[in-house]
Amino acid sequence: MPSPTPQLRDSALPSGPNLRDPALYLNRELSWLEFNRRVLHEALDPRTPLLERVKFLSIFASNLDEFFQVRVAGLREQILAKVSDSAADKIPPLEQLKAIRRTVVALLEEQSDCLRDEVLPALAAHGIRLHERFEELPAGEQEHLSAYYHSHVFPVLTPLAVDPGHPFPHISNLSLSLAVSLHDADGEERFARVKVPRLLPRWVPLTRPNEFLPLEYLIGAHLHTLFPGIRIDSWHLFRVTRNTDLTLELGDDSDEADDLLEQIQEEVRNRKFGEVVRLEVHVSMPEHLRTLLIEELNEADAGEGLPLTDADLFEVPGPLDLSDLMSIANLDIPALKDPPFTPMTPRRLTEGQDIFATIREGDILLHHPYDSFQGTVEQFIARATEDPDVLAIKITLYRTGGEIARLLAQAAERGKQVAVLIELQARFDEENNIIWAKRFEDIGVHVSYGVTGLKTHAKVLLVVRREGDAIRRYVHIGTGNYNPRTAKYYTDFGILSADPDLGADLSDLFNVLTGFGSPTSYRKLMVAPRWMKSAVLEMIRRETAHARRGRQGRILAKMNALVDAEVIEALYQASQAGVEIDLIVRGICCLRPGVPGVSERIRVISILGRFLEHSRAFLFRNAGKEEVYITSADWMPRNLIRRVEAAVPIEDPKHRAELRRWMEGMLEDNRQAWDLASDGHYTQRTPAAGEAERGTHRVLVGSGG
Repeated sequence: MPSPTPQLRDSALPSGPNLRDPALYLNRELSWLEFNRRVLHEALDPRTPLLERVKFLSIFASNLDEFFQVRVAGLREQILAKVSDSAADKIPPLEQLKAIRRTVVALLEEQSDCLRDEVLPALAAHGIRLHERFEELPAGEQEHLSAYYHSHVFPVLTPLAVDPGHPFPHISNLSLSLAVSLHDADGEERFARVKVPRLLPRWVPLTRPNEFLPLEYLIGAHLHTLFPGIRIDSWHLFRVTRNTDLTLELGDDSDEADDLLEQIQEEVRNRKFGEVVRLEVHVSMPEHLRTLLIEELNEADAGEGLPLTDADLFEVPGPLDLSDLMSIANLDIPALKDPPFTPMTPRRLTEGQDIFATIREGDILLHHPYDSFQGTVEQFIARATEDPDVLAIKITLYRTGGEIARLLAQAAERGKQVAVLIELQARFDEENNIIWAKRFEDIGVHVSYGVTGLKTHAKVLLVVRREGDAIRRYVHIGTGNYNPRTAKYYTDFGILSADPDLGADLSDLFNVLTGFGSPTSYRKLMVAPRWMKSAVLEMIRRETAHARRGRQGRILAKMNALVDAEVIEALYQASQAGVEIDLIVRGICCLRPGVPGVSERIRVISILGRFLEHSRAFLFRNAGKEEVYITSADWMPRNLIRRVEAAVPIEDPKHRAELRRWMEGMLEDNRQAWDLASDGHYTQRTPAAGEAERGTHRVLVGSGG
């Protein structure tokens, strides 16, 4: 794509081996924007089925919302705290914000052009229309929509005037609003705000199938019903984004579990009052209204953070909040979507034998969504729920719901010991997790919230079963959440095992999470924050030592993000020693590959497409004694030192070969893969003339994973 994200100091790459030079590290925030650019490219790519293009427009917008709520909000906090440079690249926060703005403005223009010039006309050609002007619709449609407005919309609207007797109203996070300019009965110019209610469908259907009018345009066409007898001059759309990061403060003498639950409930409620970090306005909004909004929002947030300026205002030429396009993407028109795909249940689990006996025969390696989550993990939990010999089920839940939660509740009701570690701080899932925590407690499930000060991100499940006079433990350890919904479109690795050492390790880990255990070591698991980072660094350095002794060094790793500066420095050292390194990094990558004398032997690709690449694994050749792990952790400081994470070794040679085949197949991708250059820019691969197209997801769907 021709419009790369700007990176600072690209021309100043060091010629010497100073591996801590800031110019050797890409900026985290700009790297994330490059990732979202690749998401947008899926919407721009005509090879993507039409409704999938709509889906990617929605994902791009939703991603950008989260980026401003968390990352931009964090940079503003750093500026307020006078933090000059907190990352390895040493770019000051203010300079990062300037670069972010330049990039986002360009991306929004691409998004708008894509929607207006490509996607909407293509949708219209298939009979799907998103109208923007009520007045241009046929009389019959106007009558239908007006009837809907009066019966469903008008009763829930609340116009809020701004004048000496009515202060500027609070604008909640991500809410869409109409700024209305009008004159009262005395001829005085007035301003009012009308919020577009989230509880009503955003796309109001016409009588003709698959034709819609956005709710805000329906409201705009009927403003006279809200301001009878008042002259309405104009109305314009705007939207605010607020800081949503949680701030928790637990005292030493607190009842930590209760205090944590209460604090998170309070912080979730407070999100709508966080500092405004972005103001989006329709391009048609006049200057005086923009100035009014900035002044009023600053007055409302006085003393709470950095004041808004024109640099925080973003013009949008089309509809605001395109994340709502997901409901259009979900229209039931199979011809405009990816071909249907049915996950497979591994043959060993379909042969009618009891699942526990099958696991005892040998580990089962899983690759979702190609392997059915329902036919594997859900079946395992369901059988444990039903089996009278199962005594206990213990599980970590980061994002959950649906069948998994129902099965756990059912197991507790049947008298089994069910212990659930719920991570209350799972970003944007806090409310859902609080609800489930209370439901579980009400039916007798042992609920814990983990270790104070650490998020629990490990994906582990332990089943304790009585077998004759003995007790046997069965485990599932994976890279993804126990969430049936996301398991359909997130790629993840997992393993089902009856390995006694893994069972003992999980018992120790759950004792840490629910009690006061502090094991000196684990038998096979690699656990963060205490051991994982040092183990990863040691394995990289061991591979470096092998290469220096003339043994062929090789590292193959897959993750969502690579940020940790110490890990990157160790990879640079390995490359200098001759280790061949291939990294499959879906999102943020702060490492610069291909720098002469530093990272010539490091290659980085990103895979984007039908499924969200969420699986994490790493492989070290280790002079022929290959070591392979699957893990819940990315190589980021937050995962390695601020979270409870778990990595499990893959010991069966057949399974190691299978994982290697999956990842090496991704290196051969010539359709979905993007190559990262040393300057931070990505280039999508395309098949050479006469070469067959090899897209990772299509290949794995066709081969059953």
